[in-house]
Amino acid sequence: MEQERKTMEEFVQEFKRVAKDSGYKRRSLMEEFKRKMNGDIRRKLMEAENQPASIEQWYKRATALDRNWRESRQEEERLRRKKEMGGG
Repeated sequence: MEQERKTMEEFVQEFKRVAKDSGYKRRSLMEEFKRKMNGDIRRKLMEAENQPASIEQWYKRATALDRNWRESRQEEERLRRKKEMGGG
């Protein structure tokens, strides 16, 4: 299971379902989550001054980053279309 094109919210829910029966605990669960998530988000979290310390923090911060990234892309697209239409 990989995140691929899923939102982080979708991926976290799927990951939690699979993790419940996986036998992974604490540290190995975090490592598996990091390995399966999109690389850009993983890098941003790993380069952060205060890295997430628990799997729940990884879920929460990765979801927030993904949401912000998607909203930013939508805004950039909206502004690009406006500019193409001569709206400045």
